[in-house]
Formats: sequence, C-alpha cells, structure tokens
Amino acid sequence: MTSQVADGATPDTAQPIPGQAGPRADRLGSVSGTAGPAAGRPDPELLIAASVLLAEAAHTARRAGADLTGALSSWRLGLAAVRRPGWALGAAVSCAKALTSPSGLGFGANGGLVGELARTAGTVTHRRPAAVAMAVDAFALRIEAAAVAHPNLDSALARRLTDAMVEGNRWKALRALHALVERLGVTRALTTVSPVITELLALLGLLDENPVNDDFSWVTLAGGVPTTDPFFGLPRSLLGYLDPGPGRAERTEPDSILAKVLTTSRNDIVSYINDIGALGNHGLVLLRRVECADGQVRYVLLLPGTSFLLPSNNTPQDLVGAFNGFVRSDTTYTRAARQLLRRAGVPDGSELMFVGHSLGGLTAMNLAMDVELASTYRITHVITFGSPIDTKRPADHTTRVISLVNKHDVISTLDGRGPASPHAVPAGWVELTWLDESYDYPLSHAPQAYSDSLRGEMAPHRDRVNELIEAYDGEVVGNQPYMLRDK
Repeated sequence: MTSQVADGATPDTAQPIPGQAGPRADRLGSVSGTAGPAAGRPDPELLIAASVLLAEAAHTARRAGADLTGALSSWRLGLAAVRRPGWALGAAVSCAKALTSPSGLGFGANGGLVGELARTAGTVTHRRPAAVAMAVDAFALRIEAAAVAHPNLDSALARRLTDAMVEGNRWKALRALHALVERLGVTRALTTVSPVITELLALLGLLDENPVNDDFSWVTLAGGVPTTDPFFGLPRSLLGYLDPGPGRAERTEPDSILAKVLTTSRNDIVSYINDIGALGNHGLVLLRRVECADGQVRYVLLLPGTSFLLPSNNTPQDLVGAFNGFVRSDTTYTRAARQLLRRAGVPDGSELMFVGHSLGGLTAMNLAMDVELASTYRITHVITFGSPIDTKRPADHTTRVISLVNKHDVISTLDGRGPASPHAVPAGWVELTWLDESYDYPLSHAPQAYSDSLRGEMAPHRDRVNELIEAYDGEVVGNQPYMLRDK
C-alpha cells in the first residue's frame, strides 16, 4: 500500500525538488514495502536521476542545434560575408561542422524552414543527432528503473521488445511483440508493458522515419502535455472536428438495477465507485443533492468512463470523446455536463464535488479547469480513479484533487507519469496508489476492481478519502440521473 500527498500539510512521503529526482518509494519500491533494488540490480533512484540529467542535456543539445541552424541560415551571415568574407566562411564552416560532426551535435539541425528541412532529411536517412541519442538513453533508463518494481518487464520476451524499441528496430520490435502476445495473450501482454507504454510510444516517435511526430516524444521527455499523437503527429485540434457536438442533458429515470444501488448510496468513496459502475457507459451520469450535517446543501456529480463498443456513438462517452478529453478541456462531455448543471437549477455559489472514472475523471478535471464554471460554483473536490489527469490543473487552487491509481491499470499512466516517470505528484494533490490482484487490463481498469481494493487491503486509503470529503456527510435528498447526448 502506498500513497503520495503533495499538499504540504501532512505528506505521506517527502516531495522531490522540482526538476530533480526525488523519493520514489511510492512508484519504484517493492510492493511489500521493502523499498530498494534487488540484489545485483541498479538502484532505480540513481537510474531516474541519470535520466533527468540526460533529458536536460538532450533538450540543451536540441536548442543548441536550433541556434546554430538559425545563425547559419540568417541573413546577417550573408551580410557579414559581403563585409568580411573570410570570417563569414570560417564561421559557416564551424557551424556546419558542429551541426553535422559525430563528435558534435551529430546532424543536429532543427528549427526554422531550413532547419526543419534538414532535420527531415536526417530523419528519413536515419541520421541520429546527439540530442536524440541522449533522449533515447534517458527513456531507456526510465524503462530499466520501472523493471525493478515490475519484474515482468525484465522477462526475456518483454526485454526483447523494449530493447528493440530502444534500438529503433521496428521489425524486430514487431516480432518481439508478436512473440509476447502469442505467449501471454493480448491483455496480459498489454498489462506487462503498461508501466512504460508512454516511454515506448516516445521512442517510436523519435526513431521512426516520420519527422512530424517527434514533438510528442520531446514534450513527453520534458514532462509536458503532448499536443500531437505519437504515430502521425496529428495536432490535437483535429479531435475537435471529430467531437463537435454542443452537448445535451436530458433527465431520465433509473432502471431497476441502478435504483437498487442508489438506495444504499452514501458519502463514501466505495459507494461512489459502485454508483458509477451501476450507471454504466452508455451516456448516464448522476447529480446528487445532499443536505449535509452542517446544514448546507451540497451537490455531487458522478461521471462514468468510456464505452469501448464503437469508436464513436451518440453520447460523449465514446473513444473519440476519450481522446478529446485527454488533450483538450472543452469537449462534448464537459459541454453536456455544464448544461446539466444549468437545467438542474444548481444555485450559483453552491459547493460541488465531481467524482469520475477514466474519461469521467478527465471530464471532472476539465470541468474544474473551466474558469467560468469555477467562478459560478465552488468546486471543492475532484476525485478520479483510473484517470490520466496529471497534465491538468483546476482553475481554483483550493479545489482538492484526489487521484486513485491501481498501478496495473494502463489507462492511469497515459498522462506520462507512470512508474518510470521522474515527475512528482502535482502540488496540493493527494494521490493514492496500489497494486492489486486484478493484473490484466481491462479488469484492472474496471470500477469493480477499485471498489474491491478499497474494501479490502486498501481500506486505509478508503478511510483517508472519506476523511477528506466528510463535509459531504449528510442525508441524500436527491439522486437524479441524466442522459447525456452529443447533440
């Protein structure tokens, strides 16, 4: 059982200094609590620290390449050549040598029209700049560090795959992936590599022949929010065209199963998770009205996750909506949820708590990022489970963010802060993590898996969350389901 708190008040673990590798027992220590590397294995703390230094060096080399390219292609150099031709020729030769020499930046031209054309030519012809080589080594160290806490990554078949990705040998990687799937099956193979899926995608972007998808890798290396996809380099703005609905919310009545579950609902994280599981993934959400013990009326909005039956359907809870919700904050799901709050007549200034699973958790954070919504209501808590939310921040700094993560759940790591990431929990957040018996995806991602863990060995996490949301203790006086539509 592990947890990580970044609220500065009662931290469970010390926090690293920004930009440096800090304590990582929550993500790299052993499950039994005996942190530290196995005998004969490198210390994961040192591997992560080295990866941070390599990442910084890679970004510095890349910027140096852009500066030299800019100087070499500048009109100022041409003007200087008229006045001092000898000096200009020497400067141009020195810049070109530094940009192309294996002992320099190793074909490190980038930036601007000339630089990007040169970089494209280098990518297509498999010229690997020094910056890319250092970035690859940084990702390789992250993978090695993750293997300490996830021994399945160190199996022969998994090692074949990760080594091939680090080499940039796609055909060898495909053969290794085929062997892994043939041996373990699709779900177990996916779960095996899930702790480093972001690193593998970043390596793919860096080392393939496509020059337009590299930004995903560089942003991931820096711990930022990628604005392109890792395969084709398509900008995230395109997703807006695939998910353009204005959003619509319609009151509806619960079916018999949901109605039965709601009779036992209360202010308890396990109860909220069970309620979300009963809502399903076909467009239903739930707005709860609570007369709290302190006399105030508060509201809770429950937001389920994605339906995987079709890439797109007539509700916001589809795969297109999931991708859109990951990279953008204004989505059909958030627009429909805002309409719900208006139609339900939630008074301005009311205190609200959002609880969401997977895409629902992303939507909860996207709603909390909405400055207008945060100005209209007091968004006190955002609770997510199985959601890759770490690249998002609420508009109101007083909003308490609580993230529950089963470390076998591949979806939670898609924000780039998986077990091998050097980046800390965002300041002010509470993140509670664990490993449970639901190893395979999608079982590890299901609400039931989270509910079972919190009712079992992770009961202290349940108590912690319930303590943080005790202001919502009281009598449930309204449970209103809404059907959300794209339009």
